[in-house]
Amino acid sequence: MTMLTAQPMDPKLGSIIKLAVLAVGGQGGGVLTGWIEDVARANGYAAQATSVAGVSQRTGATVYYVEMAPAAGGVPIFSLMPAAGDVDIMIAAEMMEAGRAMLRGFVTQERTTLIASTHRALAVSEKVEPGNGIANSDEVMAAAGLTAKRFIAADFDALAVRNGSVISAALFGALAGSGALPFPREAFEAAIRASGKGVDGSLRAFAAAFEAATAPRVPAGTEKKPGALMARGPAKMVAEWHRLTARAEALPAPVAEMALPGLRKVVEFQDLAYGAEYLDRLGQVLGRDDAGHGFALSREAAKYIANAMAYDDVIRVADLKTRGDRFDRIAAEMRVKDGNLMHLTEFMHPRAEEIAGMLPARLGARVQASPEWMGRLERWFAKGRRLRTDGLWSFGLLHLLGGLKFWRRRTLRHAQEVAHLEAWLATALGYLPKYDLAVEVVKCRRLVKGYSDTHARGLSKFDRVLAGVTLVAGRDDAADWARRLREAALKDEEGKALDGALATIRSFV
Repeated sequence: MTMLTAQPMDPKLGSIIKLAVLAVGGQGGGVLTGWIEDVARANGYAAQATSVAGVSQRTGATVYYVEMAPAAGGVPIFSLMPAAGDVDIMIAAEMMEAGRAMLRGFVTQERTTLIASTHRALAVSEKVEPGNGIANSDEVMAAAGLTAKRFIAADFDALAVRNGSVISAALFGALAGSGALPFPREAFEAAIRASGKGVDGSLRAFAAAFEAATAPRVPAGTEKKPGALMARGPAKMVAEWHRLTARAEALPAPVAEMALPGLRKVVEFQDLAYGAEYLDRLGQVLGRDDAGHGFALSREAAKYIANAMAYDDVIRVADLKTRGDRFDRIAAEMRVKDGNLMHLTEFMHPRAEEIAGMLPARLGARVQASPEWMGRLERWFAKGRRLRTDGLWSFGLLHLLGGLKFWRRRTLRHAQEVAHLEAWLATALGYLPKYDLAVEVVKCRRLVKGYSDTHARGLSKFDRVLAGVTLVAGRDDAADWARRLREAALKDEEGKALDGALATIRSFV
């Protein structure tokens, strides 16, 4: 029988630097790879780059792979793909790509420098879930700190955008700043200049990322927090705002922490008197709460009462669509440069219920009760409208609608929202002294959100969840079932998971 003996590793293999990049479509992974090849060859290295594309844009990351070695050592033989446990530098153009790199074994504590952008480019599976389907980036960050030999992380996408470039330039700067490649900074910058496209912006993004990569890392939880919101306006209104904030700050600390942003939200939505109503409603809940449970009921109520009071109606939607900061944000996302014209088309599709909801409460109720009138409104508005808000007429129309805050309290929609809010709070408090169940019912208000069809679906799920809660309210595990029903309702748009949860309850009730 022939015995196989281990052969000593070729010492030349130790001189090969192996670098992988994970990026999705539009992030410039090919450009980044080209720069890396250029800087290596310009500094006396032989280099080879390969790439394997994902399934399609935004559904699979492309794996770019570069190997390089000093050319003076002869003609090297390079590999075509990275192997688990055999990568020196791993660059991830998005946080979850860093997680996938670790799962595939490309990141090891013995040798890998991991460079990752902390921003998220959400996967389709994260977007379709009606609840919060976004994966937890903190878990990936914690794992990266333990798995990699060295971990460099920053929002390189934001750095690039602020400097008029794309993330590939920022990642290139982070690579240079990491010192993982044996080339000076000037060599990296020369590779960018030699490309001849978008040089100025790319160099700015490169420099910002270089500094971020070399700066000391700030420990989690020690970042500087934003200061208090500054109130401006007539002295009487500013004084009233300070009086309201003083009321919120006087609440128990766990409640005040949530009540202050809630107060800002409802005042911005309507006015100062509306903010006083918010604190009054919160005070009713606090009167039934106790410190023994850490005021969890009032804390959750502070959040969801604010959400319920700041509902999305036609006025709110029109107001948001005509704000200057929204145009600035869209222009930044589209990377509009000086001299470019941006055309912006808004799709407005209010249902008949939204139109009737804008009418005075009594008239609107009569219209909603009339199939004939609702049919007319549906025919008039069902096709929706495309409004070019970069034009004066469409912008003026939406701006006019957005300025109807003074009319909101008279509308049918407001009367309906107030009635729903009061019924929901009464139901939640009605479950006391089953404290945990009351808290879970308060949290169920997160099911109601959005505008038009989204709002209608949320209301339907909310009603079905609360109906399910009544079936199990007498059980010791009622709070747990309320949580399960709410989470099931958030799993999918159609409500199939909720149907299953309700069927389970009916099977043993």
